[in-house]
Amino acid sequence: MKALLVLLLGSVCSAAMADDLTPPAEQIPVEHYNYSQHLDIAKVLSMSPVADVCAVVPARMTYEDSQGHRHVLEYRVMGNGCSNG
Repeated sequence: MKALLVLLLGSVCSAAMADDLTPPAEQIPVEHYNYSQHLDIAKVLSMSPVADVCAVVPARMTYEDSQGHRHVLEYRVMGNGCSNG
């Protein structure tokens, strides 16, 4: 999970430069991430915002693999609404 998080955070910069020609994510079937899954991520196209709640929430990432195929990956992340106080 840590490797996925590092990969996602490192790809945020490239998500800002995503192509405007990306087809809507609704047309691409959603894949649900599991820990044993091998991910072939060549380019991150977009990432959903993380909710401002203190709970585990779903998030989505649209990416291209090394063969140029587009995928939508749904995974679970901790929300941004937690405080340390």
